[in-house]
Amino acid sequence: MSANSQDPSRDPGMNHQTFSVGSSDEVVRAALDDLQAKDFVRGLWDRDPALWHEDPAHQVIIRNALGWLTVSEEQIRDISRLQAFAGEVKAAGFTHILLLGMGGSSLCPEVFRMTFGVIPGYPELHVLDSTVPSQVRSFEERVDLERTLCIVASKSGSTTEPLVFQKYFFERMRRVRGDRAGENFIAITDPGSLLEGLARELRFRAIFPGTPDIGGRYAALSNFGMVPAAAMGVDVEALLHRAERMRQGCASIVPAPDNPGITLGVVLATLAKAGRDKVTFVISPAISDLGAWLEQLIAESTGKEGKGLIPVDDEPLGETHVYDNDRMFVYIRYADGAVPEQDSMVDALQSAGHPVVRIDCMNLLNLGQEFFRWEMATATAGSLLGVNAFDQPNVQESKEFTKFYLEEFKKNGRLPEESPVMTDGDVRLFTDDANRQALKGASSLVHAVTAHLSRVQTGDYVAINAYLERTQAVHGALQSIRALIRDAKRVGTTLGYGPRFLHSTGQLHKGGPNSGVFLQVTADQSEDLDIPGEPYSFGTLVTAQALGDMKSLSTRNRRVLRIHLGRDVKAGVGRILKAVEVALAPPL
Repeated sequence: MSANSQDPSRDPGMNHQTFSVGSSDEVVRAALDDLQAKDFVRGLWDRDPALWHEDPAHQVIIRNALGWLTVSEEQIRDISRLQAFAGEVKAAGFTHILLLGMGGSSLCPEVFRMTFGVIPGYPELHVLDSTVPSQVRSFEERVDLERTLCIVASKSGSTTEPLVFQKYFFERMRRVRGDRAGENFIAITDPGSLLEGLARELRFRAIFPGTPDIGGRYAALSNFGMVPAAAMGVDVEALLHRAERMRQGCASIVPAPDNPGITLGVVLATLAKAGRDKVTFVISPAISDLGAWLEQLIAESTGKEGKGLIPVDDEPLGETHVYDNDRMFVYIRYADGAVPEQDSMVDALQSAGHPVVRIDCMNLLNLGQEFFRWEMATATAGSLLGVNAFDQPNVQESKEFTKFYLEEFKKNGRLPEESPVMTDGDVRLFTDDANRQALKGASSLVHAVTAHLSRVQTGDYVAINAYLERTQAVHGALQSIRALIRDAKRVGTTLGYGPRFLHSTGQLHKGGPNSGVFLQVTADQSEDLDIPGEPYSFGTLVTAQALGDMKSLSTRNRRVLRIHLGRDVKAGVGRILKAVEVALAPPL
């Protein structure tokens, strides 16, 4: 079956979407016909909250979360402000932009950074969304502060990470710019927020309003995505016009079977109900970071009430036999940057009977279409799965646990002491009583990893949650661990860096199906950084966030093990890799 089936070679302004769903074809068609009979598309555009939930409290949230349906049109009407701002940034001589955000406010700008790189004549964009002290320091060292524009982005205006980033970098900027430090800052936040007031007080260069009826993960085409894109030189007018083409293609008058966003959502939900809930992305390198944005959108929207789609992003490709029948694949292929090996592997997966969605991206500016297509598809899938696609209850739960640990630090000058279940050299292991029993008295890292991974069953996924600085060496080792687990266990694997993933897959981990096996990795800090005006440092904050995450997983009866490394993180991750190799080695 196919949707949006025009010949892409004739229309580079429109992406092309096809599906191969095998035995699920009739079920998908029946579901589309059912939506058409119920006038689902019109109901969605009429913003009917009953499509997602009957509970009045949920309906209040939903009514205030559907502004993404029309934001691209509104942005085009006000395009002159974005263009004027881009000109102002260029004229001011900024060489760097440092976006300070988290979750929905950082992932879309990161897609633009990774996709478009440095555009001649415009500043280079950097995106900071980690509280690991060495990661914060590394970003500070990448920029010339005096010629850097800092964008503080937070929809609520009270999110911890952007606020502490602002405190840190404003103090650093004051050292080089004095009383004019505010001229190097702008804010993107909802009207009336704490951040808006702070920005006025500190005389920021500009304040761009968020759209109150759009949640963070649906905000790509709002100011949260478009302001950083404009500042780095992206042609946002063209991008928004491309997005409008997709929006019109998904309009209320377009029948469900012909509607690309609705059809994709039906495919996602139908296959998930049939057991194929691991939505595995294969994406051309030129646009590969789109996967991280999709991961948040899907996981945080659908992972609740014990249900959810499990997005698998950036997992190394393997041979067809390492994938079980809980997978569906989404191949987003950039026409001018396709990789033959990816083409061949996706063809092989389809031939082996795995469902495959193919989206041909004809132009980099067509990313705007994908933002809207997937927002529509995710909202549709949420409706069919019977969940509110616009709240994130368990994200707040982790925040509350983190707040508890920080309050303990404020009272006692230290975080609560924990006793490791085992120590092996400079590696310490932690878990709760229920998970301790599953380790079967392990006395070494290898034995503990072996016992923990022995709990992985068919249909599960393994999530590596790393509260570490992302370096090439560390990331490469963690990716190797993913591949080893996937190949041996035939399960999906995910890799998230904390606290970033708390605002994306964190919701799925706690609110979604109890099919996750979690490996949390923390480490001693090789350096620490004070946060101006706070009694705790970045090192204390990130430790509290890891502890809060662990506590939340434990209260949800998740299978979780924390491995705490010493200061030599590269060597420590190498030890975990070797332990996994031994644990999963076939018997002689």
